[in-house]
Amino acid sequence: MKIKEDIRPISYIKAHTADILNQVNKTHRPIFVTQNGEAKAVLLDSESYENMTNALGLLKLITQGEKDILNGNISEQNEVFSRIESNLKKIKK
Repeated sequence: MKIKEDIRPISYIKAHTADILNQVNKTHRPIFVTQNGEAKAVLLDSESYENMTNALGLLKLITQGEKDILNGNISEQNEVFSRIESNLKKIKK
């Protein structure tokens, strides 16, 4: 990873917006934007952002599942399928 190439002051971003967007979309590496020498934002290409949010969503589901197991909020597989089938039959009526 070439982190030094991926850190840019906001003045550079303003002056080279099209170039920065091309770089982000080509490399799929984030650009760290600084202002007054401090990191203030991160620019990501839309595909990487979508992948990241999907991964976070899955991690949240896994965390919730682990909590449910620890709290004993579980059901047998055949019970779950029976409830689903019953609900589907109600919807079809």
